Amino acid sequence: MTLPALLIIDDDPLIRDSLRLILSDEFDIHLAEDRPQAIRLLRDMASPPQLALVDLGLPPTPHRPDEGFRLITELLAHAPNIKIITLSGQNEESNARHARTLGAIEFIAKPCAPETLRTQLRDALRILHSEQAGLGDSQPQFGIVGNSPPIQAMRSQIELYARTPYPVLIEGESGSGKELVAAALQNLSGKPEASFVVLNCAAISPNLLESTLFGHAKGAFTGATNTQIGFFEKAESGTLFLDEIGEMPQELQAKLLRVLENGEYQRVGEANTRKSNARIIAATNRDLRQAVRNGTFRTDLYHRLSIFTIQVPPLRTLGEDKVLLLEHFKNFYATQAKCPPCRLDPAAQEAWAQYSFPGNTRELRNIVIRLTTKYPRTEVTVRQLEAEFDPQPEMMGTAPTDQTAEVRQILQQGGFDLDDLLMGYTARYIDVAMELAHGNVSEAAKLLGIARTTLYSRMEAVQKHKAQKVQ
Repeated sequence: MTLPALLIIDDDPLIRDSLRLILSDEFDIHLAEDRPQAIRLLRDMASPPQLALVDLGLPPTPHRPDEGFRLITELLAHAPNIKIITLSGQNEESNARHARTLGAIEFIAKPCAPETLRTQLRDALRILHSEQAGLGDSQPQFGIVGNSPPIQAMRSQIELYARTPYPVLIEGESGSGKELVAAALQNLSGKPEASFVVLNCAAISPNLLESTLFGHAKGAFTGATNTQIGFFEKAESGTLFLDEIGEMPQELQAKLLRVLENGEYQRVGEANTRKSNARIIAATNRDLRQAVRNGTFRTDLYHRLSIFTIQVPPLRTLGEDKVLLLEHFKNFYATQAKCPPCRLDPAAQEAWAQYSFPGNTRELRNIVIRLTTKYPRTEVTVRQLEAEFDPQPEMMGTAPTDQTAEVRQILQQGGFDLDDLLMGYTARYIDVAMELAHGNVSEAAKLLGIARTTLYSRMEAVQKHKAQKVQ
């Protein structure tokens, strides 16, 4: 039996080797030490891995989570169905929440017991298999949940465009469900037996994308040991769905344009012209109009792809649909877990309605997965629910009116030093945490919600700041 593929990205070779030793009996392990290597590895794999373990602190900024956050986004762009678990020493709660908002299904702090890690990976794999199997008759219309005006308008567009032979461009934010729209267009096309071939343009190395699309002759380039048909031939007279079309290299855009205009293309290394009858559906989370203005996307290709355009609305604009999605996914995952679904208390229901879900439907679904796992058969409180939310910029940056006036008055008086204020707060919290932990740095770090290494660096920064003030 083929083992499920697990991609592990960590800059510490000892951790990588330890994880491979621990997990290789259950998973087909692939190792990378940084984000670029992980993406190259992913592009070279015959099919995307089912699972990924991502360390947030990656080069070139291992002391910060930015590179890990970027990798989560890129992994999901390359492999939308991959289940990502972040395994990191940067275990501040805000990092955990933001990683989950970007699409990670869980966050595990280092160090982690091997059995805990195994359990999380098995659960993630079970969830993936459940989603792939589906629930048959429980699927909503076109596979799209929602009754809000934007969703109803989108359904009308899908029905209107589905039976036409012309290209459709699907635009929307990451995690909003663009692939569902593409599948709905195919299902309603009137060609139930026709091929539906999916190619993620971001998931293929740029130098291999042409041969992937059009095929190649034997000997066309180094490594081309056999003739290979491309995705246009695989699609035949069906549909070719080009996801992440904005990532297509410019030199290939002209060749795609030729296919759209007259159906003609050539395999790499062949002189004879072939003909395609495939319909093109493309999707992007980028602003292609801006890309056209910047000169990174061809104007003529954009106009050919966008004969019909469908905008997938962000979840924050869909009102009560957030509740419908909650109920849909609660029932789905509770059925798969063979347990009664959890429920939200009134305050939690209000918090759910007010939350903007910056990660869109993908974030909502992952929150429901965690609630189903953590609180089966129970009522979820607002505090438990908000622990799953990513702190919003408007929540973090907006003070009540009286506090705003007070801050304005302090700043207008002059002589204010923000570093003094922040270091003062940091020093006081560290002192109290160390007192409560009886001098145990690890326990103090847990009380502060940060890694032990982070606490050391903060203590060092406080001492350095004090020394500078004395001088």
